[in-house]
This record gives sequence, C-alpha cells and structure tokens, in this order.
Amino acid sequence: MTAYIVDFPSAYMSSLEGLYRVKPEDFRVDELLDIPLSGQGEHLWLKVRKTNSNTDWVAGQLARVAGLSPAEVGYAGLKDRHAVTTQWFSLQLAGKTDPSFQALPPEIAILEAQRHDKKLRRGALLGNYFELTLRECRGDWSAAQQLCQEITQQGVPNYFGAQRFGNELGNLHKAEAWFNGAFKPKQRQQISLYLSAARSWIFNHILAKRVRNRTWHQRMVGDIFQFEGGSAWFADDASPDLSERLKRLEIHPTGALWGRGALPTQAEMLHLETEQAARFGLFCQGLEQQGLKQERRALRVKVENLQLRSLDATKATFVLSFSLPAGAYATVVLAQLGRFSTQVEPMH
Repeated sequence: MTAYIVDFPSAYMSSLEGLYRVKPEDFRVDELLDIPLSGQGEHLWLKVRKTNSNTDWVAGQLARVAGLSPAEVGYAGLKDRHAVTTQWFSLQLAGKTDPSFQALPPEIAILEAQRHDKKLRRGALLGNYFELTLRECRGDWSAAQQLCQEITQQGVPNYFGAQRFGNELGNLHKAEAWFNGAFKPKQRQQISLYLSAARSWIFNHILAKRVRNRTWHQRMVGDIFQFEGGSAWFADDASPDLSERLKRLEIHPTGALWGRGALPTQAEMLHLETEQAARFGLFCQGLEQQGLKQERRALRVKVENLQLRSLDATKATFVLSFSLPAGAYATVVLAQLGRFSTQVEPMH
C-alpha cells in the first residue's frame, strides 16, 4: 500500500501557533443560502442548529421523527462534525401535516420552519460563514493582522481540506485498493468518497507545485482561467489585462480535476499538470475508467469579511471570522495563518 504524505505548502509566512476546536462552540459555521421560500408546498424547510453531530446523522434523526425515508430529507451540503453549525434541511411531507420534533435529541435544535414547493438539493448553497475561536496562541499578533490584509487582497490556495481524504488518509487507501481490483465499493456514498479523494489528491499536488513556484495566483503560459463566483472558464490568450483582472480577484487560474479527455491547458501549464498527474497514474486510470471527465477548479479562493480579533489582554485567545464560497475549506484558511492543532474527537 502506498504511503501517502500530506505536503501542501502554505502561500504565506506566519509564526502563529495555537489550538482550535477545543470545544464544539469554538468552530461555528452558518450556511449561506439565497432561496426565497414560498410559504406553501409539500416540503417543510427547517433551519437547524446542530452540535457535535454530522449532517447525515441529523438528516437521519429528522427522518425518524417525521416518519420518512432518508431519501425524503434534503440538504445543501455537509457541515463540520465537531462544531456548532446552522444549516437548512427539507422534509417531503406530501399530504401530511408538520410533525412534532419534541423527540429530537438535544444536539439538534429547530430554529425556523417554513413550507416550500421544492426539495433542497445538494450544492444549492452560496457558501458558509465561519467563526473560529483559537486558544493558547503564540506568535506575532501585528504580523497576523497584516497577513489577514494580504489574504483579503490575494485570496488563499484553494486546496481540498484534510476531511476530503478521510481519517489517516483512509479514502485514498480505499481508492487505491479499488483501482487495483482488491475490492469494489457497493454503496453510492463510498464510491463518491473514494473518487473524490483520488481526484482531489491530484488537484492538491498541482496546486502545491504552483504555490511553491509562487504562481498560484498569477498567470502561467497556457493557463485556464475561471470567473469569480462562477464555473465558466476561458483559455489564456496573453491578453494584457489578465494581470490586472487577477489582481482584482475577478478571475482565477485553475487546476485539473482529473478525468477522461485531453487537458485544455497548453505550454508550461500543460507540462506542469501532466507531470503532477503522472505521479498518481493509478488514480488517473481509475478515474477515467469510472467515466469521470476532465473538469476545472479554481486554484485560488476569495476570502471575504476576514477579521482576527483578540479576546484577552494577553492576546492568547483570538476569534477568526470569514466567509467562503461553497466547496472551500475553513481549515485551509486557518493553515495560511500558522500552525494550529486539535486533539478533540467528534461524538457522532
């Protein structure tokens, strides 16, 4: 079995160190949606606050008390487990009255309830707002404040977070075993996890190479660019305004999400992506055999509303708050500010 090593460098220099997720309330996440609810329809939408629980478990509890199958419960995305998070769920209640939620476990609180005519689908969220409490911090406070300004101006590398790869990189090991023919996953969720882990691993290495050569937020010849806030992309045309558009965070360089078909990159960027992907030939082959097609992901993510404030005179406890678009990871932003660790294990 391959020994996978996590070596994804930070784009910024910081001396901060400390702890995060010491308590569930130290990691707060609020889902950002922009869906006007009609007030009528067969779907009951619930705004839920969950504590120390994963999203699938909460969905299962909602299905249980409402007498529904799990397929009749919808949500936009998975939220962090060891945290206090708010997110929306939908329950399909055709011809049924609103159920009682008194039997829900204490980890789940219903904050709002409203009817709507459509189910909440995966990926429907705009993004997430994060508020992280950092404890026992050491390092240069003023330098960290300056770093936050730089991050606001330049963004951060859009790495996939550690949770994508599973505990002790288990999803990568499963993907390897699957692609080698040692076993075959049967559940749709497992298939998705292992394919996503393999694809994300290749992407992260492409991005890491560009972080090391300081081009993760700049143009390389042959790049493919993506528009901020959208999925549309266009090829490098050596336009003289590209540098300014990159500086204004209007567009971002992209990296390969591996699959079938030719890479759209050219010149030096084509060489870089081909070289990095070749390091993981088994993953490339497996992804192609499973029918995935070449896609793109921005190498950079814009961080909005970024603030770092101290909670005590010794500047040992901070609150870091910011907003990210869907698909970006709070722990990746935190890693740009320094070295933060946690020893806390989730409950569900």
